[in-house]
Amino acid sequence: MSGVAFPGRPGLSSARTLAAAVDRYLDSLPTATTRASYDDTLARLIDLAGGASPVADLTPEDFAAVMDLWNTAAAATWNRHLSALTSFTTWAQRQAVLETNPARRLQRRRPARLGDRAIPRARLDKLLTDDAHGLRERVLWRMLYETAARAEEILSLDIEDLDPEFRRARVTSKGGAIEYVHWATGSGRLSYPRAEYLFKTATAAPDPHGRGWTLHQLRHSALQHLAAAGRTAAELQAKSRHAHLASLGAYVRLGEHTSAAVTADTDPAARRRTR
Repeated sequence: MSGVAFPGRPGLSSARTLAAAVDRYLDSLPTATTRASYDDTLARLIDLAGGASPVADLTPEDFAAVMDLWNTAAAATWNRHLSALTSFTTWAQRQAVLETNPARRLQRRRPARLGDRAIPRARLDKLLTDDAHGLRERVLWRMLYETAARAEEILSLDIEDLDPEFRRARVTSKGGAIEYVHWATGSGRLSYPRAEYLFKTATAAPDPHGRGWTLHQLRHSALQHLAAAGRTAAELQAKSRHAHLASLGAYVRLGEHTSAAVTADTDPAARRRTR
């Protein structure tokens, strides 16, 4: 009597090469933004390990070589790329094309505390007036600081978006809404990666850690300095265009002295004594 072969999992054999497995994994992701982000990381893995190589042959050294590309990046960037590798690993193990965990030697990095992300005002003032850096770059950095806007918002500005009379610019915010940011100088056009590279290179010396600061730290610095100057959470929300006041809690740390001052200001007995 002849036997009938039990059918294998559909597409399993085709997923045994790294390139094919990556394609199948990316197709399984429901979110387009996640797919695009992880595609960048896994493309680097294919370049380094070889697309025709078996998924089962992936080693910790392969993953370490990929992550070395972002060894000096911010913790959030490092963690995003590591998430792509670990997520792919979990998927490949479930598909029975990978038995080991090539990411086992890699660890997520702890992001800096929000308070540490603010650049000291004195160092920032010196940076923005240092002729050793190009005028276009310094104008961009000042625009980011004075507007407290997101870097991609300022880098996307066109001439028709600017309103010099009122020193404001029309930007497309994170959620897609059209909003206005206000400045005291001007701007020039750069790509985000190039602008980030120039800023980190220029700030490596004044940064105590020697890594250089990120463009996004200019936004945090602006809000931190405004809060230190006594601006309220509502005023910070108007400046930063955060959707929720809770997002500004890290900037506005009000303690017992604030409670005492508010109580004193509204105390009827105190008002009568000052007459």
